Amino acid sequence: MLIVKIYRHFGKTIKGGYLSDWIPICPLADIPLVGAKRFDHKGESYAIFRQSETALFATSGYCTHQRVHLADGEFDGDIITCPKHQGSFAVKSGCALGAPVFKDLQTFAVKLEDGMVYVKLPL
Repeated sequence: MLIVKIYRHFGKTIKGGYLSDWIPICPLADIPLVGAKRFDHKGESYAIFRQSETALFATSGYCTHQRVHLADGEFDGDIITCPKHQGSFAVKSGCALGAPVFKDLQTFAVKLEDGMVYVKLPL
């Protein structure tokens, strides 16, 4: 319990047993409106999706069906579509929406501060 209190004091939290922290990703202007951007952190790949001027969502980067990056696919503002087999996911929840994908995407909290985008990722 002491570790939890120490990390909370320094802006870090424990979620699901993992330490996590807000990681700066890029300026908001680097993400196209109703578009996506790939980013990598500590050997993992992620995608951030911009739904509107300030609505942002982050997911694991690769399709759960095959290892194809979702930032290279289509994004209509609500649905992420994999570029390889057109599997689709709900951007807000990461929920797989039907064949060929059946496994949901992992999602991550996103915040915008002073024009910079941050994603809460495991340390």
